[in-house]
Amino acid sequence: MKKSFSTIVAGAALAAGLGAAGLGAASAPAAAAEEMRCSHQLPPTHHIAQVIDRWAAEVESLSNGEIDVQIFGANSLVGAKENIVSVAKGSIECAFSVNFQWGKTLPIMNVTLRPYAVTSLETLANWPGSEAAAFLEDKLLEKGVRNVTWLFTTRMSAFTSKGGALLEPQDFEGVKIRGLNPTVDAGLMALGAAPSAMSGSKVYQALSTGVIDAGLTDISAAWSRKYYEVQDHVVASPLFSVFFHGYVNPSWYDGLSDAAKAALQAAGEKAAVWAVEETEKAAGAAPFQLAGKNMTVRIHTADQAAAMEAIMGPAFDKAFAESTGADGETVLDLVAKINQ
Repeated sequence: MKKSFSTIVAGAALAAGLGAAGLGAASAPAAAAEEMRCSHQLPPTHHIAQVIDRWAAEVESLSNGEIDVQIFGANSLVGAKENIVSVAKGSIECAFSVNFQWGKTLPIMNVTLRPYAVTSLETLANWPGSEAAAFLEDKLLEKGVRNVTWLFTTRMSAFTSKGGALLEPQDFEGVKIRGLNPTVDAGLMALGAAPSAMSGSKVYQALSTGVIDAGLTDISAAWSRKYYEVQDHVVASPLFSVFFHGYVNPSWYDGLSDAAKAALQAAGEKAAVWAVEETEKAAGAAPFQLAGKNMTVRIHTADQAAAMEAIMGPAFDKAFAESTGADGETVLDLVAKINQ
């Protein structure tokens, strides 16, 4: 796991001392662990950041120390927008991104973001290992990264605002809101909103300075990123589902032993289960936590969600079809078969 500078210096000093005493001269040097620097954008309080830390420890344990996982969260290694290209180029070994961050590069990754469509817990729990996931993993490999885990992050979104709630479709007219990418933002634009795509780490500052009026995030992140400090209303809505997925550089992966590759697979499967558990727990607690910070919390009724879907759904479908073509039709069919 990630080591502090003082620990590294102390270890070096100890090694030097042993060498001076002649205690290690006859022993064969231990094989160096494979360094695995992993970047992500989440703050340490986010439940998925904590799942990633557990995953890292599991990788090290199952690989018997062959892989040295070093986690760099909160954009401390590279920024959210640079994670994908940094791994593909081999500048770092590993990163985690939200599936919608693939944007125009791989628009079929937006498949779980169709408004009010892919929110079944059964579907999301069965996602890892499904044909749909395997199809996307093949496409990811074509783009230069090898997927190693799917971490379900949310099926309950949050529309946050100040001065009034974004409850009905007409409430979004003219509102500058955090966007995600062109495909997803088509639904927001159909409501009359003005989306501005940005990573989650930039939303708080944009809200506090008035660059945008409203936030769109998962309900748990509204809490962990402290939106209650700059917004006073939140509407929880089963808008779409999101995964943080972990991926590595293919050349780095190919250089691992079979045992290390098996450790990555096993740790990824375990982390996928942990993510479902922790996501549901965090989503259940967040509305109460936000209310405790004096936010007015509302939850969309079935009728209100249907009114939103009637406007947002067709706009998303059109944008998704135009950007994905035959691959989009294929992945939609595979998602529909997950629970069959």
